[in-house]
Amino acid sequence: MRETGFLIDMDGVIYRGGELIPGAKDFIQKLIEEEYPFRFLTNNSQRNCRDVVAKLSRMGINVQEKHIFTCAIATARYLASQKPNGTAYVIGEGGLLTALHSNGYSIVDDAPDYVVIGEGRTIMLESVDKAINMVMNGSKLIATNLDAYCPSSNNSIRSGCGAFVSMIEMATGKKAFSAGKPSPVMMRIAKAELGTHSANTIMVGDTMETDILGGVQMGFKTVLTLTGSTSTEDLDSYAYRPDHIISSIQELNDPMVMEKIIHGELVLQ
Repeated sequence: MRETGFLIDMDGVIYRGGELIPGAKDFIQKLIEEEYPFRFLTNNSQRNCRDVVAKLSRMGINVQEKHIFTCAIATARYLASQKPNGTAYVIGEGGLLTALHSNGYSIVDDAPDYVVIGEGRTIMLESVDKAINMVMNGSKLIATNLDAYCPSSNNSIRSGCGAFVSMIEMATGKKAFSAGKPSPVMMRIAKAELGTHSANTIMVGDTMETDILGGVQMGFKTVLTLTGSTSTEDLDSYAYRPDHIISSIQELNDPMVMEKIIHGELVLQ
């Protein structure tokens, strides 16, 4: 196995909406054939690993469940390390529930140790009110991520986990703890799965506030791709920068570009 490993965001890097980004399939196949360890990192807690594998397979990318690492998994492992066999009230969907159950957590409707908020398409105000009262009565507030919005189809956006969490924070005066990107919790666990050192870990993403910030804070090499939410004009707004900027993941199929990134030669545009 190679000393260098890759952590790769999906939406905006591998695909955009329901469309595969050109070069993505070839790049992932190259990682598999050349035995580079890699994980797909996503701040979407809705799907479980099997569902994500199935979605990628429909697009022509064949990977295993071990290659998927979600913010739901990071959250569940973190909670299990803090309070083994604890209880949680959950606003979220199947991926989050599966991760919590797999890590020894019970889902309850009364006096939980934690109130855990993830993405959801059918979140009801009644559930939010219940969560508010639980937090006011001592349950700890946890967010799978703090993304205010998520990309959707037809170049539109939808409200993200952070938007729902902010309602509970405002009502209770309590700040949520998040284990999702850019939290070192998620980045550290994912790196451990690769078995790589920080200097040999490469974070490939399209979002400065999550992918790139998380990688910078951990001492990873960072690669920003411009097929997602960030443009070169946006970079002046940030006090940190990626190590490398590429127009799309297609560029990583060029052996010369890969060599420069792996060995730390800057290829900023």
